[in-house]
Amino acid sequence: MKKHRLSATILLFILSFCGADILGQTGGDNTFEFLNLPNSARIASIGDNYLVAKDRDLTLTLTNPSLITSEMNNYLSFSFVDYFSDINYGYAMYSHSFNKIGNFMGAMQFIDYGSFTYADETGQTSGTFGASEYALNIGWGRPLDSSFTIGATLRGVYSSLETYNSYGIAVDVAGSYTNRSGNLTVSLIFRNIGTQLKPYYSSHPEPMPFEISAGMSNRLKHVPFRYFINYHHIEKWDLSYLDPNDPGIIDPLTGEVKSQSGIADFADKFMRHIVIGGELIPVKFLSLRIGYNYQRRQEMKVYEKPATVGISWGVGLKISNFEFTYARSAYHLAGSPNFFTLTTNLSGFTRKNQ
Repeated sequence: MKKHRLSATILLFILSFCGADILGQTGGDNTFEFLNLPNSARIASIGDNYLVAKDRDLTLTLTNPSLITSEMNNYLSFSFVDYFSDINYGYAMYSHSFNKIGNFMGAMQFIDYGSFTYADETGQTSGTFGASEYALNIGWGRPLDSSFTIGATLRGVYSSLETYNSYGIAVDVAGSYTNRSGNLTVSLIFRNIGTQLKPYYSSHPEPMPFEISAGMSNRLKHVPFRYFINYHHIEKWDLSYLDPNDPGIIDPLTGEVKSQSGIADFADKFMRHIVIGGELIPVKFLSLRIGYNYQRRQEMKVYEKPATVGISWGVGLKISNFEFTYARSAYHLAGSPNFFTLTTNLSGFTRKNQ
C-alpha cells in the first residue's frame, strides 16, 4: 500500500503542473487545472484558452457564456486533442434556445492522463493504474439589449487519480458588448468561481483556478481579417518567475540576478498577460489563423533554440452543413499538441428533409 501511495503522490505532483495551459507561476497553485485547457481548435490556434468573437461559434461559449445566442440553436460540436505523451482530452457541446428564459449550452469535457505503473522507491513495479478528470457544464446566455449580453455557466467537476478522488463546483460569469456593425466585440469574464467540495486529502483543500480575463475582437471593414487581443489574469499583476537557467536573468558566472530597467521590467510583466492573434477569411468556407502567446514562449522555450514556441496556427473549413477546424500549438521543442473540432447545425438536416 505504501508504494501505491508513493506513486499516486508523485502523479498528483506532476498533474498540478501539466494539467493547465502552461501558465507558469499560476499553473500549479490550484486544483482542477484541466478546466483551463483550450476546448476547441479555433481557440488553440489563437494561442489562449478563451476567445471573444460573436459569430455563432458554439465552442467559444464554454469559457464565455455571454456569447450564447439564439443563432446557435441546435448546434452540436465535438473536440478532441492529442495532447502530450498518452494524454488526450475532449469535449462534446450542444445548444438550444427557449423564447422566454434564454439560450442554453450543455457541455461534457474529459481528460485521460493515460496508464501509469505502480512503483516503489526502489523501482519495483506491480501493475498499472489510470487517472482522469471530468466536468459537466450548463451555460445560459441572454441579451440585455441590442449591444450587451450576459451569461453564466455552472459546472460540476470530478477527478479520479489512482485511489484519490475529488469533486467540486464552479461558476463562470461573463458580459459582452458588440457594436452596431457587429464587427467589434469586447468581453469581461470571471472564471472558475467555486470550491473543492471534497479534496483528495481530507485536511488539504485546494483553491479553484479562479481567473478574471478580458478580450476583444475586431473584424476590419474592407479586409476579410479579424484580430484578437486577450488579457488574462487581471487579478494578478506579476506572472513572472525566476528561472535559474535563463541567461538573460541569471549571470552564468556569478549566479547573481541581473537587474532590469523599470521600463523593461514593466513591459515583460505586461506582455505576460497578453495573447494576440489574427484570422484571415479569404473565402466564406476557409479561415486561416495564427496566434502568439508571449508568456508561453518566455516560460517554455529552450534558450539555445527557442524555435516557434509560443506561436500557434490553425485552419477552418466549411463543407455543406459541417465546419472542421484544426490547430497546432507550439508549447515546447518536445512536442506540439494537435487540436481537432467538428461543428454542425442539426437544424440544417431538418430543413433539408422537409
